Amino acid sequence: MSPARLAGGRPTLPALAGAVAIAFSAILYRYADVSPSTGAFFRCAYAVPPLLLLAWWEDRRLGPRPWKTRAWAWLAGAFFAVDLILWHHSIEYVGAGLATVLGNTQIVLVGLVAWLLFRERPSGPLLAAIPVAMGGVVLISGALEDGAYGEDPALGVLFGVLTGIAYTGFLLTLRHGSSDLRRVAGPLYDATLAAALLTIPPGLLLGELDFWPSASAQGWLLVLALSSQVLGWLLITVSLPRLPAVVTSVLLTLQPVCAVLFAAVLLGEDPSPFQLVGVVAILSGLLLASAARRGGDVSPTDLVGGGTAEQGKRHEQLVA
Repeated sequence: MSPARLAGGRPTLPALAGAVAIAFSAILYRYADVSPSTGAFFRCAYAVPPLLLLAWWEDRRLGPRPWKTRAWAWLAGAFFAVDLILWHHSIEYVGAGLATVLGNTQIVLVGLVAWLLFRERPSGPLLAAIPVAMGGVVLISGALEDGAYGEDPALGVLFGVLTGIAYTGFLLTLRHGSSDLRRVAGPLYDATLAAALLTIPPGLLLGELDFWPSASAQGWLLVLALSSQVLGWLLITVSLPRLPAVVTSVLLTLQPVCAVLFAAVLLGEDPSPFQLVGVVAILSGLLLASAARRGGDVSPTDLVGGGTAEQGKRHEQLVA
């Protein structure tokens, strides 16, 4: 059965499962108790073999992928390497739950970047989302209170926002590397392999990359790679283009919501009331931004799904 068939006739449940799987990413990284670069490297490296097998199977059925689209996927992997390292640093400073919420500001940033680079004018909901989400960022930073949760919440917010910027680059470039929506594993394999290799230079430069973490750490990192980087991303990539806009809006915010809840239960993280208000503000901004699918807007769903809304309709016909 091809990855595209995994979604079946009812893609909501697979997409839900994928969002929950990815929501555990920060938790599993915390359990591994490794450096940011080490976590980024092994998350991608352990995901490469299963994705390679799936990509090889796709190429046998559909023929080899053009090198131009593969180059875009490799560029996406470069952004993803930066994204993971920054995100892991954000987790260290502000906790797994809040860092995940901050990283998802990409849903707002994607529309802004598409506006600036591709002249795709955002609609009213996206413009309204910007101040709402940015207000939430300020609240999470602890700038308005003493005793905010996190080792250094202000620094955590800085890394979190930079994570969102890198994640935006990842989604925009992966979109160009995923123009053939019959292929799910191939572009993800290229991007993951590139990210694994490209985490090595900054990890060595920062002096934090450990190629021989403990056995228990490698066990958690293997679970992280298989559950999030392989299963979670495949389910989401297949499912989201086939869902109604209102459903995708909810699913795109499910990951950070679950991450905050899971971090509270499993890691004992306890954000302050102001920070929780900031979480609500950012999630509200994400819902507004992901609802901005009017006219020429590029929605985050289109980007995660690897194509435009028109391509998403074509994708439905291909996998129905």
